[in-house]
Formats: sequence, C-alpha cells, structure tokens
Amino acid sequence: SCSPISPPGCLLAVYEQNAVKFKSLDVLVLDEADNMLNMGFAEEIQKIMTLLPTQRQNLMFSATFSDAIRLLAKGIVNNPVEISVNPINVVASTVKQWMYATDKKKKSALLTKLIKDNDWQQVLVFVRTKNGADRLTRYLQEKGINTAAIHGNKSQGARTRVLAEFKNSELQVLVATDLAARGLDIDQLPQVVNFDMPHIAEDYIHRIGRTGRAGSKGQAVSLVSADEFKELTAIERLIQQLITRKTIADFKPVNDVPESCLDTRPIKAKKPKKPKKPKTEHRDG
Repeated sequence: SCSPISPPGCLLAVYEQNAVKFKSLDVLVLDEADNMLNMGFAEEIQKIMTLLPTQRQNLMFSATFSDAIRLLAKGIVNNPVEISVNPINVVASTVKQWMYATDKKKKSALLTKLIKDNDWQQVLVFVRTKNGADRLTRYLQEKGINTAAIHGNKSQGARTRVLAEFKNSELQVLVATDLAARGLDIDQLPQVVNFDMPHIAEDYIHRIGRTGRAGSKGQAVSLVSADEFKELTAIERLIQQLITRKTIADFKPVNDVPESCLDTRPIKAKKPKKPKKPKTEHRDG
C-alpha cells in the first residue's frame, strides 16, 4: 500500500496527473493542522476532501489550536473527538523567558553579543522571512559564528543535512522560518531566540516549545522593536504573563517599546472565512 505525504497543492497536482489514486484511501492525516488552515490552504484542503471516499477517518494534529482554527476544522471533520495532551497555550515551566527592547537595525549586533558573551553553543533563531534568514546567516558568519539557514527555498536534502549538523553541534546557530521549523525535533535544545516576533501569537508557543523538553531547562529570548509591540502584547495575552524585560546599555532603543499591561480578558474566536467550494470543470469527450 502507498501512503503519500505531501503539501495540499502538490497532492492535488499529482492527483491531476493520475500519479495517485484516492479510491482506496482509509485515513487522511493533517499534521500541523492549525498552520495549514491558517496559511490559506483551507481551499485546497476542501477540494481534496471532495475527491476522497466518503467512508474514511480524518486525523488532525497540532501543538496549538486557536478557537478560530478549531471552528474551521469542525467544517472538515465529522463528530470529532478532541484529545489534548497538554493544557492549551501553556509554556513549559522549564523554559525561562525574557526580552530585550531594541531598534530593528541593532538586532543583529545584539544577537551576536548575546551569543558570544553567554557562550551559547546551540541556538535556534526564528525570523519571519526567507530573505531575512539568509541576511542574518551571512551577518553571523562574518562575525565568526558557524551559522546556517533553513527555509522553504532550501532543498529537502540541504535542510536534512543542515539539521543533522545542528543536532551534532557542528553548527552553532540555526536560523529558521516558522514553516521550515515545524516538526523539528531537537533533544535538549538549550536556547531559542525570537529575532523577529511572530505575527501569529500561537507561533510563539511553537517556537519556544523547541526548548525545555522532557524536563530539561531552556531559555527563550525575544528581540522586540517598537513596531512589534502589537505582536508582543498579543503573545503576553495568550500565555497570560508579561515577559520579563532586560536591557543592555549599548542597545537601548531610540524608538521605545512601551511597557505592556497584561490583558486578562478572554480571547474571543473570530469566525474564519469558509473555504470556497471548488468549481466543477466540464470537459468534452
């Protein structure tokens, strides 16, 4: 039997090329389901659903599940049973969190100082964009720090090789985008840095959940600029705690990051947009 593993768009493409058949499918698995639905794959997933046998089992896995994504998921599965291993949106108590407020243009130099002054030997750094990952990698390499990037423009072979080098401590720093880092399993990773704050608050849980696993201690450091204050407060509201602030004299921001006040109001789920029904094509012949 064949068990195809693929992003939704690629799976549709190989189906249209008659390279895969869905007739005998028994189980559909959506891994990192919140991220797939949140990133606009819902329409593609819905189209795949229309091609699958009615009698099947749907399984959805994710480290976080916002209320909005949960509502959208209910339109995909029937009478679902939800199993939660850990409390929703809780950061492990073994992870020490703090942040530095600094200007965006000072972040690279600040990160370099933190790595060298603290002698961090294995650091996973999160950035928002692929270009940002490449820029930061070049900067750190120029500062004598053994660094590599992992993102969607890298081949699977390159990503596998870089990850193996990082796990074996051949690399000191791994710079990653959120999508590329999904599913990374690194034992006893001591240090995670949020070079860019994530737009989606739940992604903060995913990021720092890479450290402090299985009872081991970990540290999560965020570099926050003034234009990321909205993201900071959303994260603090989600985890229901203020992130401790630290300062380094040479890196104090010109554009100040305001002191945040914890918002304890319940987060109301926004109704997600329903995916459009795929158009039916009529072909002659």
